[in-house]
Amino acid sequence: MQEDGRWFDQATPPPDLPDSAGPLMFLSAGGDMGAMMRAHDWSASPLGHPRTWPQALRTVVGLLLNSKFPMFVAWGPELGFLYNDSYREILGDKHPAALGGRFHDIWAEIWPDISPLIERALRGEATYADRLYLVMNRHGYDEPTWFTFSYSPVRDETGAIPGMYCAVVEVTDQVLAEQYRDEENERLRDLFAQAPGIMAVLRGPEHVFELTNQSYMQLIGHRAIVGKRARDALPEIVGQGFLELLDRVYATGEPFVGHALPVRLQREPDGPLDERYVDFVYQPIRDANGQVNGIFVEGSDVTDRKLVEDELRAANRQKDQFLAMLAHELRNPLAPIMTAAQLLKLGRLDAKSTANASEIIVRQAEHMTDLVNDLLDVSRVTRGLVTLEKEELDLNALVAAAVEQVRPLIDTRRHALALQLSDRPVHVTGDRTRLVQVISNILNNAAKYTAPGGRIVLAVTVDDRAATVAVRDNGMGIAPEVLPYIFDLFTQAERTPDRSQGGLGIGLALVKSLVGLHGGTVHARSDGLGQGSEFSITLPCAARPPAQAREAGGDGTAVPDNGNLRVLVVDDNADAAQMLAALLEVQGHIVSVEYDGHGALARARAEHPDVLLLDIGLPDMDGYELARRLRAQPENAAATLVALTGYGQNQDREEAQQAGFDHYLVKPADLNEVNEVLALAEARR
Repeated sequence: MQEDGRWFDQATPPPDLPDSAGPLMFLSAGGDMGAMMRAHDWSASPLGHPRTWPQALRTVVGLLLNSKFPMFVAWGPELGFLYNDSYREILGDKHPAALGGRFHDIWAEIWPDISPLIERALRGEATYADRLYLVMNRHGYDEPTWFTFSYSPVRDETGAIPGMYCAVVEVTDQVLAEQYRDEENERLRDLFAQAPGIMAVLRGPEHVFELTNQSYMQLIGHRAIVGKRARDALPEIVGQGFLELLDRVYATGEPFVGHALPVRLQREPDGPLDERYVDFVYQPIRDANGQVNGIFVEGSDVTDRKLVEDELRAANRQKDQFLAMLAHELRNPLAPIMTAAQLLKLGRLDAKSTANASEIIVRQAEHMTDLVNDLLDVSRVTRGLVTLEKEELDLNALVAAAVEQVRPLIDTRRHALALQLSDRPVHVTGDRTRLVQVISNILNNAAKYTAPGGRIVLAVTVDDRAATVAVRDNGMGIAPEVLPYIFDLFTQAERTPDRSQGGLGIGLALVKSLVGLHGGTVHARSDGLGQGSEFSITLPCAARPPAQAREAGGDGTAVPDNGNLRVLVVDDNADAAQMLAALLEVQGHIVSVEYDGHGALARARAEHPDVLLLDIGLPDMDGYELARRLRAQPENAAATLVALTGYGQNQDREEAQQAGFDHYLVKPADLNEVNEVLALAEARR
């Protein structure tokens, strides 16, 4: 250092500084670090002995040693490092070796992060860092830390800046706690968002949406509601009572619990109101002073459960009604049977009276037998135990047979029956006994529920794809509230004493089931009570090859003239597949056989068949998936796909159509049906 124009070694005190304790008084009362500085060996330090330190450095050191705030000063060209007691915890294992050392050597691992701030301070610019992230190695391993500090320049008597001074606080624990809190809040938000129940938070007396979860948004239909008042976000709920409930909970602080309450929501833009049922709780939220400042909404969409419960209750009511009707229907024939039996028991009747009593017993016993048979039929159909003996039939002939069965009742009630049959054969495929049963049931209902002397019209119509039998009457009609359920099991319009024909309410349910087994549909129409009714049965026409594409075989079976089609048969039943292939080969087609879906895909890709007859129940993939994959193959996109399956319900046909099938045949498929499909495929080729 320079004194009066002369240079002295920094370790050698100037001549005018006495070698006594007086010059070190600034280190007194400096705590442990002050004592260490007084006893420290300064020979290796770039700062030299404290006796040689300039007044500016002494002043700063005196200040930091007497402060409880963590501080350090870095001085001189090599930035010798001095610090107080509070800073020792920040140094960790670097203390006490850091005392008097070089700033760079002490904090080498963070030097790239802090050196720009140090340089600015040494240029005279104070710097401030808030929560600066630093990776320090102060306990033998790297650890993330955060600090808030200020680097300030320290000027000497000449105005030069030989050093810099730092006041620092470590905020690592605070930052980690905040990160943990933020992560915990994020986890809670995720749990809130993904919770299966509906959740929402509303704030203030206007019930402004603050938070909602996915289930809540699914309930109301996805729309922007956060930040909006409830009445603005969900305008359709105004007048349904929910806003009033929110007001009451906010005003009273008392929670509200609702069970299966209906709410009408517009879940699609410009869509109709959709009625849902919800279980929910409106729970008040209180601030630190105990005042209500919001409402927490939690609950569940219980619409499906409510509908099931309603259906169960309705089914229970129908069961009770059925039991009552069954008792009534059984007592009705039992009364004349018992009376006739008692008369016969007395033995006082003449021959005519005896014969009459016997006829009564037989007639009423037959009625009871019919009731029991209806019950057994419904049981077999609902359990899938009915086996149809299908054959090609003329619908006109079926209608004639049904009329013959019901004619006695029609004549007894003096009805005028008008038949409007087709002028040509109407071919359908089905079970003759069951189809006659269906038509006679509809016709019998028309006769029973039409006042004596009424009019009944039975018409048969046909188009290229379907045939319809419609029965119209001018009888009692059907109430609008009953019409949607008229084909449900045990459903019957209310019976009055003057309509005592009654029945068990199972006839129409049986009709619907049997028609469904034939691949058809049944419908009812009525303008209301006293306005008559119309029941129509629609059945698919039997597939028949065009006349120019077939000729009659020796056994009457149509033999197609559409050979040379490439046909792929896919069925895991090897016998069924091979027999069908043999039959098609006899007719001149080129036939391949596969027994699973993957084999069929490979074969179809290689051979490009014109027609593929696919079973639905395959071992590796179902026929629907196979059809979709075949349609995805460019070389087979135009092929004719035929479902050949034992499933015959409407939903099966609809699923087949959606999967890409062109035709749907129910096993065992009639050869005429198969030939019709092949003829159509030939025409397309």
